[in-house]
Amino acid sequence: MTHSDAKSFIENRTFDELQIGDSASLERRLTMDDIKLFAVMSGDVNPAHVDEDFAKSSRFQEVIAHGMWGGALISTVLGTEMPGPGTIYLGQTLRFRAPVGLGDVLEVKVQVRDKDPEKKRVTFDCLCTNQDGRKVIEGVAEVLAPTEKIRRARTVLPRVRMAERAQLHELLAAATRPAPVPMAIVHPVDGPALLGAIEAAQAGLIVPTLVGPEERIRQAAEEAELDISPYRLVSVPHSHAAAAEAVALARSGAVAALMKGSLHSDELLREVVRRDSGLRTERRISHVSAFDVPTYPRPLFITDAAINIDPSLEEKIDIVQNAIDLVHAVGNDRPRVAILSAIETVNPKIRSTIEAAALCKMAERGQIQGAWLDGPLAFDNAVSETAAAAKGIVSEVAGRADILVAPDLEAANMLVKQLTYLADATGAGLVVGARVPIVLTSRADDAITRMASCALALLLADHQQKVGR
Repeated sequence: MTHSDAKSFIENRTFDELQIGDSASLERRLTMDDIKLFAVMSGDVNPAHVDEDFAKSSRFQEVIAHGMWGGALISTVLGTEMPGPGTIYLGQTLRFRAPVGLGDVLEVKVQVRDKDPEKKRVTFDCLCTNQDGRKVIEGVAEVLAPTEKIRRARTVLPRVRMAERAQLHELLAAATRPAPVPMAIVHPVDGPALLGAIEAAQAGLIVPTLVGPEERIRQAAEEAELDISPYRLVSVPHSHAAAAEAVALARSGAVAALMKGSLHSDELLREVVRRDSGLRTERRISHVSAFDVPTYPRPLFITDAAINIDPSLEEKIDIVQNAIDLVHAVGNDRPRVAILSAIETVNPKIRSTIEAAALCKMAERGQIQGAWLDGPLAFDNAVSETAAAAKGIVSEVAGRADILVAPDLEAANMLVKQLTYLADATGAGLVVGARVPIVLTSRADDAITRMASCALALLLADHQQKVGR
């Protein structure tokens, strides 16, 4: 059977075809959609699974999968792969060895242990392991195996529109290729700050150095039941010293990225932009959000919603180029950049339209490189090909933007929050324009957001090293 046939058809293995030791498996990454759909189907709304605020105060410090989600995946292998169609489930034992968190990748494997020729029954060993090889679920299944060959067209399931987070998961997958980035975690003196670093380390994204008051860090780890013994700890007396020490580590090359812990963003960034910090470049620093919007077919990068309040044209040149470089780092060699305004025509009374036109002309002359630019564009014309066509706008960017450049921080911040709270979007974020990427975390961030931000930092650090920046 060809690869194409395997996708179009489902075929079983009969009792006679099965041999002791035969195995089949699948891989699945846990997403919030999996948890929500399982909760809808089962009615199990245990807050450990569906309430992120509650989960942060629980033993595991994050939302975890329903135990039987993994059990359902075992059933999937038995019913669709081995033995496949015609199989009748007779019994199953399960032992749950470890929790499954958002972003974890399970390998679900069944292996023939024993066959009963008289009753046509087959016993399978069942094992689920995560991306670190840790046993999550193990057990034994007994099935009545089919005796006749069955080959059927694979049923196409109805599409369920939810926040699939496909773009963020692709980002995480892309970040498995470079080696983990050495990252200083600045003043991580509470559970969420430590957990974000440890999750990213366990996912192979970062090698953390914890910088802050040792006693407070260890106390936070103990209260959150987190093991920080594998990680380097640099003790300093307070948050100001932690920011200074983290910048010094980056300046010396001991780390290649920074992550904000339990201190204000301004406190960390003030150290980064000091003239003697060693981290300043010719560029102005800016913030880029990478959004996974369920109704949009590609990642959507938005800048700048966090740092530059009312940027001038000169500052916008850096903001645009910073975003382009980040998108290059995640694998898009020529992104489409929409310079946003309230309207799509140049109006001398609206400063953002004039600046948008100037930025586009600069791109034509090579002053901004590596992307297609168009603007001014209203938001609808930037993200909807239908809206762009209705206005008669023909360009490489209109309706298909990868990067949205807002006129100012207010507009960008409102756009980011509207997508988050009204469109069920999820966004990672990064400060760019310095010599090292900087992750600005929030206590409200879930596990996938924290890890995706670290993945962005890893990809950008790797890209900067390759291009010699």
